[in-house]
Amino acid sequence: MDDRGFDLDDRVAARRERDLYRDLSPADAVGERAYFAPPPGGDLPVLDSEQRLVFASNNYLGLTLDDRVQTAASEAADVVGTGAGASRLVTGDTMVHHDLERQLAEVKGTDRALAFSSGYAANVGVLGALAPDVIFSDELNHASIVDGCRLSGADVVVYDHRDAADLWNRMRDRADRVDREESWLVVTDTVFSMDGDVAPLPAICSAAEEFGAWVMVDEAHATGLYSDGGGVVQAEGCEDRIHVQMGTLSKALASQGGYVAGDSSLIELLVNEARSFVYSTGLAPSAAAAASEALHISRHDDVRESLWSNVRRLRNGLEDLGYEVLGETQILPVVVGDRGDALALSAGVRERGIVAPAIRPPTVPEGTARVRVSPMATHTEADIDRCIDAFGAAGEEVGLL
Repeated sequence: MDDRGFDLDDRVAARRERDLYRDLSPADAVGERAYFAPPPGGDLPVLDSEQRLVFASNNYLGLTLDDRVQTAASEAADVVGTGAGASRLVTGDTMVHHDLERQLAEVKGTDRALAFSSGYAANVGVLGALAPDVIFSDELNHASIVDGCRLSGADVVVYDHRDAADLWNRMRDRADRVDREESWLVVTDTVFSMDGDVAPLPAICSAAEEFGAWVMVDEAHATGLYSDGGGVVQAEGCEDRIHVQMGTLSKALASQGGYVAGDSSLIELLVNEARSFVYSTGLAPSAAAAASEALHISRHDDVRESLWSNVRRLRNGLEDLGYEVLGETQILPVVVGDRGDALALSAGVRERGIVAPAIRPPTVPEGTARVRVSPMATHTEADIDRCIDAFGAAGEEVGLL
């Protein structure tokens, strides 16, 4: 009989041979420092005795362990329940969800917002519901955008990274070649998670407006970090030029889930036609409450200022050592080029108590392997200096400095 199954062991072994194997490393807490356990397999993890500083998290404002956020989550679980229990179109819709959506819409400068069970679900859901004829997508957009483009059934045109001129040229080419009316959507991350750079939103909007296209942005790595707790859209004053603002609750907002913000007609469409919303259990009430409180803190506390101060201190320290540090945001990719060097540098700083991951091809282009460093608002100056010292010692050991 023919074997029509799958040789999973060979596939895993191939990843090991190519230095692409990944495994889980359980931690005791989600914060600026944690105890970690080796990959546990199927057994109960056993934590190491050494606590490490975490410079690998998207918990940018350090709010996952904030008493105010934890209290909001606990009270929502006590009063409303631990889970939504059903799709929000059935019985899973609560006042906690609507309070979060009201605040998100206020911050994003839109009529309404809608919370999804994840950022991934939000991107896939909105692209599927809009069903554009053509999507113009930045070449380095997140995988959830890429998958959403594929599932939408649209013709996908990929333009050069952060290149509004190339976007314009590709729209001009499409308009010249296709002699029929089409719906067009331009989609881009605002902050790109592997390079830490920012999309040129005003130029992208200008290109789109010339051809009557809509613009959708993913603010996953920006929400909560800029003007009044908003994202790059708010920092650039582009609220009136962008039709769909998407983001996540699981990074700076210290929770779980995603959202889409826009005018009322967009939200009404998504409630009715976004399959990842309609056919998913609603966001857990405790997650919605935690995100709502975290957003409130980001708007009215000094956590954003603390984050950007730490970013400046860490970037300056790494560059003073002689490292090339990409980007212009809280994401600080330390480029070393060779994947082996990146793995060795990551291991070296971990031995010195710092957790920062090596990022290798195909996630990034060949020759641009790096260690991705991201501080939190809750790191102290001593924590930042310890990270810099670890990169200095490990870099000398590896032969990078």
